[in-house]
Amino acid sequence: MNNEIEKRVVVTDINMPFMSMVIFMVKWVIASIPAFIILSILGAVLTGILGTFMSGMGRY
Repeated sequence: MNNEIEKRVVVTDINMPFMSMVIFMVKWVIASIPAFIILSILGAVLTGILGTFMSGMGRY
């Protein structure tokens, strides 16, 4: 069993300057671009594979 005491924290406010928040959000958007590219490539590959298998279904 876990004998450690469980500690809970509730965040009620974040005091962050506006420009710092803008810079953080711009970095967040830039970091999401490679993830979007990777997901797009995986989606295209999956669509190609399923399209290849499904295109032969109408022949029989």
